[in-house]
Amino acid sequence: SLDCVEWSLLPPASEEMVAQAEKLKGRFQGDPSFEYELTEIRAEEAEKLFEDGQEPVIKEEARLVATIEQIDKAVGIIPRGSFVKTPQGSVHENRNFEGLSLTEAKKLSSYFHFTEPVNLKNKTLLEKADLDPSTDFLDSLEHDIPKGSWTVHVEKGGIVVVLRSLLWLGLTFYHVPMTKQYGYVYFGTGEKNLDLPFML
Repeated sequence: SLDCVEWSLLPPASEEMVAQAEKLKGRFQGDPSFEYELTEIRAEEAEKLFEDGQEPVIKEEARLVATIEQIDKAVGIIPRGSFVKTPQGSVHENRNFEGLSLTEAKKLSSYFHFTEPVNLKNKTLLEKADLDPSTDFLDSLEHDIPKGSWTVHVEKGGIVVVLRSLLWLGLTFYHVPMTKQYGYVYFGTGEKNLDLPFML
């Protein structure tokens, strides 16, 4: 939005946009048309861009789209059981989900990344034997690297469980135990905390 009254959707992120945005450091400027120069670009990549009639720059709008994509892939999470996988392989919202118990809600193993699983594919058959294929089809937060990149807090005397990411500072996930209420919000600078492994 340019006037905070009329809003429009951002374009979808491409792999190229994400790759270019990862090379940029520093905070956002607040101007969607601001252009960042890609200084760390290889000569052959720059030559290809010039041949295509493009300059080796990326607009802030494209960087924003790519950063949102990165955050969603890295820290977009759901409680265990809120989505189910059918035997045919399709994933649906679980209409029978009534929330996690307070005991379960305090465990990192009760939360999953809401993206294509990576770690789950690397598990052995013995490790997969205890998993329920209808609910445990995503990667659990307890296996995130580095260990300790999530904090779990119980707020308001056990009414709300809050998870915070230390990798993307500003990402907060909440779940109200024994209800269907959960979600996450990000209020941050758009910078990944690359120093996290040294801080733990």
